[in-house]
Amino acid sequence: MKYTVITGASSGIGYEAAKRLAKAGKSLVLVARRTDELEKLRKEIKSISPDSDVILKTNDLSYSENVYALYESLADLDIETWINNAGFGDSNFVKDAEVGKMENMVRLNVEALTVLSNLYVRDYHDVDGATLLNVASVVGYHIAKKGVTYSATKFYVSAYTEGLARELMNNGDKLRAKVLAPAATETGFASRAREEENFDYSQNVEKYHTAEEMAGFLMELLESDEVVGIVNHEDYSFELRGPIHPFMK
Repeated sequence: MKYTVITGASSGIGYEAAKRLAKAGKSLVLVARRTDELEKLRKEIKSISPDSDVILKTNDLSYSENVYALYESLADLDIETWINNAGFGDSNFVKDAEVGKMENMVRLNVEALTVLSNLYVRDYHDVDGATLLNVASVVGYHIAKKGVTYSATKFYVSAYTEGLARELMNNGDKLRAKVLAPAATETGFASRAREEENFDYSQNVEKYHTAEEMAGFLMELLESDEVVGIVNHEDYSFELRGPIHPFMK
């Protein structure tokens, strides 16, 4: 049995992507901090695809030891797709940002993603059909006002994943690496970034996608031969394309 791993699966894009993958008959490993939300998602998936196996892993990936423990706990599984979706942002000027929160954000958005990606590439680089998908952001290509540190973490994700994709292709490896770059998406992201409960996108954001729409874009990227799936920040169209960052040979 082959599995798809999704980190940050308890809400938002990860939650909706899990349901879309279940409709495609995939078995899943769902990773998040909130066990109750994971249990809720497992029930939904079982109603969609009773034959899909669903493994839950309650894990806070902002701690390095938990990152390695998660990967080691999945050693006996055949993982065809790994989706690094876990992450969070901040909406403050650098001078106003809480340093501890920035530290946790870098650990989760950058360190955990890098370790899990490297471990997966080490084990699956020459496996037919293996895919690594890392979720960045449109602000991993355009720096956001009041989000400089968050943008920097997502610039890392986009550059790292695009570079990895080219490296794998140049080496003739079989694993594919892809990067998804959403723009504003109706999830719990803004509430956590702004530290205000129940942020209302319809009242505060001119353009945005729903989590369901972004999950659909994620599926399009997985099924395509392209490396990048990015939302155009001006008209909010979704584009599949090759790498954007220059690559020095």
